Amino acid sequence: MSTLTDIKLQTGTYTVDGSHSRIGFVARHAMVTKVRGSFNDFEATAHIDADNLAASTASVVIKVDSIDTRNEQRDGHLRSNDFLDIASYPEITFVSTDVTPVSEGVRVTGDLTIRGVTKPVTIDFTYEGSAVDPFGNLRVGFEGSVTINRKDWGITWNAALEAGGVLVSEKVTLEFEISAIKTA
Repeated sequence: MSTLTDIKLQTGTYTVDGSHSRIGFVARHAMVTKVRGSFNDFEATAHIDADNLAASTASVVIKVDSIDTRNEQRDGHLRSNDFLDIASYPEITFVSTDVTPVSEGVRVTGDLTIRGVTKPVTIDFTYEGSAVDPFGNLRVGFEGSVTINRKDWGITWNAALEAGGVLVSEKVTLEFEISAIKTA
């Protein structure tokens, strides 16, 4: 794996390739296992300034109704007012406010809006490399994650367990596996 200091990123606008990228999450269930899910419909763009990474920007719009945990009943509950309330808040957004180079990638800080509540989050992304695909597109890859407390965004529903504890953890890890194509 290369580091950002080993390569020269190209300045330009990049569009995330949704069919080769993943925006997912992990939460503990019943205190004993993890539930993994993803959002299958999202758009994301970034402007990379190769000469001054701090001047780079990124934005993401996630369609909340695309949530997929491989269980239709659970997905329906997550779409309801108990959790994400898609009738009132159909999108989750992220807009960067700061990009800082770090040894193996970039640290992106920005405003994450869920259920109409905006809070700052910082995500460390590891640079996974770049390549020209068979269609002549320059692609770059980044992976990152951040753990948030869902209650900070007003997602408070839970159920107590008979043996103690709760059904759904407050901590949720957001995961990003990004393949972006240089478009301009």
